[in-house]
Amino acid sequence: MDHGDLAWLLISSALVFIMTPGLAFFYGGLVKRKNVINMMMSSAIIMGVGSVMWVLVGFSLSFSGDLGGVIGDLRWAGLNFNTFTDTTLPYPNTLAFAIFQMMFAIIAPALITGAIAERMKFASLVLFMVLWSLIVYYPLAHMVWGGGYLFRIGSVDFAGGNVVHISSGVSALVLSILLGKRKNLGKAPYHPHNIPFVFLGASLLWFGWFGFNGGSALEANELAAHAFMTTNTAAASALLSWVLVEVIKNGKPTLVGASTGLVIGLVAITPGAGFVPVWAAIIIGGLVSPICYFFIDYVKSRFGYDDALDVFGCHGIGGIWGGIATGIFGKTSINPGAAWNGLAFGEAALFLRQLAAIGITIVIAVIGTLIAARLTSLVTKGIKVSKKEEALGLDISEHGETAYPAFNGMD
Repeated sequence: MDHGDLAWLLISSALVFIMTPGLAFFYGGLVKRKNVINMMMSSAIIMGVGSVMWVLVGFSLSFSGDLGGVIGDLRWAGLNFNTFTDTTLPYPNTLAFAIFQMMFAIIAPALITGAIAERMKFASLVLFMVLWSLIVYYPLAHMVWGGGYLFRIGSVDFAGGNVVHISSGVSALVLSILLGKRKNLGKAPYHPHNIPFVFLGASLLWFGWFGFNGGSALEANELAAHAFMTTNTAAASALLSWVLVEVIKNGKPTLVGASTGLVIGLVAITPGAGFVPVWAAIIIGGLVSPICYFFIDYVKSRFGYDDALDVFGCHGIGGIWGGIATGIFGKTSINPGAAWNGLAFGEAALFLRQLAAIGITIVIAVIGTLIAARLTSLVTKGIKVSKKEEALGLDISEHGETAYPAFNGMD
């Protein structure tokens, strides 16, 4: 690999890595103050567990060999290859590629934690994430990026619309339903406990997303620059459209709303960042906000599920719209990785394959989450904290820490 390309891939890996601490701040600011440690720790533990799992089996299962178009094999378990001398490896620098992909494998399960905030046992969460990675994430990474079934049918996913956002968003919805509602949901007004945390987290996510999408070109080239620009454009467009929706509906713009809007704009452009024209990113970002707002404001209340921080409404729905939009606006002249142009340019093949890939991803996420949750519940004797622990707050009941001590005496 050219040294410039290698440097860009490693820098992009670091950018994607900072997204998980960013997510911790984003989610941490949205929950009650008695649960902020637990919310941030949920991301922190996955940074450890996800990294070790990726080295041991994750990269191998995602990118080595092929078993039925669904999963890889274990030939690279423990990263057992020599990136210095083995010229048969399929990637220009397989270790650098493994580092980059590891960051995706970390943040994908971390996204789920927002949906089950304030009510899941920490031990259960850790075991669930291990199982979910094995059952859902690694197979999807192989099917989309490792030469598996979704790649073979001709669907495209530039940086993780299916693999990261739809999978985590749908899984979040299923897990939140299995857990049930929080004890006092709807009985008292709910407000985020630290809005500056929310904006700090969203800003770190925006910053890191340039590596998330731009790095997915895998080279420091024109496609990376293109993905960089579509990423920023969609985020900006979605931020503005979310604020507009808020002003029309409530009369005032909010910082939480602006933060939410920019994040879902990033989600929506992810599958098509390296396939759609820059002008299309304005449409993709501009439309994702009202679509997600509708699901968060109306659909969630209509069906009554407790997706605490709207992971399904933001990542699930935003990812689905992004995958569909890629099938509408994708162009082979931008990236020949797409075998057909999108629906807007007179061809239907890519659009239909995008729909098929989205449907398959949803099925895998639902079934995989049900299996992982059931196994976790058997091992940890239930996955939800007691009503007493929920009332006390998970910071104290699960971690014995408080984010904001009283500072009495010598403490």
